[in-house]
Amino acid sequence: MKFGKEFEAQMVQEWQEAYVDYSNLKSILKDILRFKQLNNVPSPMAATIKGKLKRNASLCRAFSGLTSRFRPESTLNNNEDEVILVSAVQGRDGEGDYQTMFLRSNEEGAEHELVFFRRLDDEFNKVIKFYKKNVAEVIVEADELSKQMNALIALRIKVDNPVIGENDVVNLVPNGFSSNSSSIDHPTNGGNQAWSMMNVIQEEKKKEDNDGINGGEGNKKEGFKAAPLEVLDHVKINVEVGTPLSTLKAVIKSSKSNLSFSRKELRTAEEKITRAIVEFYRKLRLLKSYCFLNQLAFSKIMKKYDKITSRNASKAYLQMVDKSYFGSSDEVTILMERVEDTYAKHFANGNRRKGMKKLRPQAKRERHRITFLYGLFSGCSIALIVAIIVNLHARALLNSVERDQYMVNIFPLYSLFGYVALHMLMYAGNTYFWKRYRINFPFIFGFKQGTELGYRQLLLLTSGLSLLTLAAVISHLDIEIDPRTQTFRTLTELIPLFLLILVVSIAFCPFNIIYRSSRFFLIRCAFRCVCAPLYKVTLPDFFLADQLTSQVQAFRSLEFYLCYYVWGNFRERSNKCEDSEVYRVFYIVVAIVPYWLRFIQCLRRLLEEKDAAHGVNGLKYLSTIAAVALRTIYQFQKQKTTAWLVLAAATSGMATIFNTYWDIVIDWGLLRRKSSNPWLRDKLVLAHKVVYFLAMALNCVLRLVWMQQVLGIQTVLFLHGTALTAVVASLEIIRRGIWNFFRLENEHLNNVGKYRAFKSVPLPFCYDHNGDNSM
Repeated sequence: MKFGKEFEAQMVQEWQEAYVDYSNLKSILKDILRFKQLNNVPSPMAATIKGKLKRNASLCRAFSGLTSRFRPESTLNNNEDEVILVSAVQGRDGEGDYQTMFLRSNEEGAEHELVFFRRLDDEFNKVIKFYKKNVAEVIVEADELSKQMNALIALRIKVDNPVIGENDVVNLVPNGFSSNSSSIDHPTNGGNQAWSMMNVIQEEKKKEDNDGINGGEGNKKEGFKAAPLEVLDHVKINVEVGTPLSTLKAVIKSSKSNLSFSRKELRTAEEKITRAIVEFYRKLRLLKSYCFLNQLAFSKIMKKYDKITSRNASKAYLQMVDKSYFGSSDEVTILMERVEDTYAKHFANGNRRKGMKKLRPQAKRERHRITFLYGLFSGCSIALIVAIIVNLHARALLNSVERDQYMVNIFPLYSLFGYVALHMLMYAGNTYFWKRYRINFPFIFGFKQGTELGYRQLLLLTSGLSLLTLAAVISHLDIEIDPRTQTFRTLTELIPLFLLILVVSIAFCPFNIIYRSSRFFLIRCAFRCVCAPLYKVTLPDFFLADQLTSQVQAFRSLEFYLCYYVWGNFRERSNKCEDSEVYRVFYIVVAIVPYWLRFIQCLRRLLEEKDAAHGVNGLKYLSTIAAVALRTIYQFQKQKTTAWLVLAAATSGMATIFNTYWDIVIDWGLLRRKSSNPWLRDKLVLAHKVVYFLAMALNCVLRLVWMQQVLGIQTVLFLHGTALTAVVASLEIIRRGIWNFFRLENEHLNNVGKYRAFKSVPLPFCYDHNGDNSM
């Protein structure tokens, strides 16, 4: 693989703009190479191309004038082979910017090399500033984590030994962090700043020296920090307002409570600090990778420059890179070592290998058996579809009197699994394209590293569910047609119910089979959606609630299960569900529940974030609730009146326009008239712009499909009314799958624009002012 592609593949996706623009620098080198080739082979066309290559001459002259100010007189006299001179120039803001002086500016074609070095300097200064900024942030985070560790270890000791006095001193050994102050030159201010970590390093070095002289055991405690238990007097426990109980407590009293020194409190604090340290270590690893990749990119591009121009400039430039803060700083490496030691000692019982498995989880290995199984299941599903079609034609079921009876009573039972399988298939396609276009969906959804399902695993689940459903359908038909099993009428009608129980049992199975972590993640999100007002709304919660709004017909199928097997005469394959007023009421209720969940999620976000956009979004879902309710009432009317038709059509039309506008403009961020990509947005993931316009058009068309129920279009060609309802529901699921891709693309680009590559992990302890100073 070429370095350019390997470089892009290893980037932190949310930091793409902070990396050196290797492809742009490479394109400038290609211009230099093209100029040299044309200069060696003169022709009429070569003169034309040379003129085009000199369009940046004015910029180059300005830069060459800058270089003449900094060029020392003795440079060329002492060393005729010297090509560049790199120096740091102090800017107005106190930051040092590196500038490269090209010492061969009088040569023919030198203006192109001046452009290269100007661009190279811009990229190098951009990389250094970004790296300094992030290193300063992790140093502040390390200091905060050291305080949290001090409080945690003190809490551990207090919980394990309640009789210990508050003024007793114990050895608290947060290896990776310490709150001692030490003077050190900090990269961001050029002066002395307290940095806790360096004192620990110096003490451990002194300890090692003493151990080497005296045998070591007597001075073993010199690397330890003695801290009193009175630190607990200055901290409170942070009550995360994210559960129903904590929400109610936050309404009644402050969200920061005094420590009660309970085991439950300790476990909660340990879990939060563990997550914080793992996320902090991940950030350190990405920063180290960022530093290494950019250093490698500068090395590669300078070697290409030397090769193309036959000069020896890379040595001087790379020496500057090595001596700069970017190449010489070791703060990140030292912090990583401290974090590893801390985690192994305090969270892995001293087992470093076990601790490293938690800090550096292994990437999930792709297994060939998954591909084989979903291929096998898919092939079997296709064979079953063919068998069902043959069976229907053999029994002439489509033209018999049994057709209406089967479509009204049995088809809705099996269509439930079809809706779920189609949604899973669309999500599998989403994950494939998200991964292909480097959209970081695991980070956006907050999946635990290594547990997210790829498109192969999703295709396996989809094909497995399809196989089970189609096998149940063909069994249902075969049992009816076989004379030997026609007496098992009750058992035959119970097959869909057995299938539903099996699928639900697998979904809630507590054993570690069939992707338990992903199943439980889905169940937790579903539970948080149901309890929306009492939980803090995160992206996975409202994303799942949006998926549920496209599964209205699936919810109605579940309602039909209850009616058919409890109140219906399933042994005779008949029901009078639609004649029941209770069924009709619940038919409306189950349809508006997903929209109601999204509405109260919007209210919760409005109260927390004070953003009026969430209130407008809530009104959108209220309009949809009104449209669904009025449309369903109109659908149940035996004598359809014009007044109800107008109400249903008006509310459905308004909701359609409102939802379509919100999909395209807010959720997808498109239709920006003044953007660099007219009527789209400034940044796009897909290279072909026509795809966005097709997606917008298709979204509008599919949004209008539900109007068929209002306009009374109940039959299309040979389709039964129930089948038409299933087709409309399937089109809505397909629309939702398309919406998913562009919604997450927009979210990813927002993260990229804000360089947001890490989750915000809540910490368990809150220091008051006095406690903060004392630490």
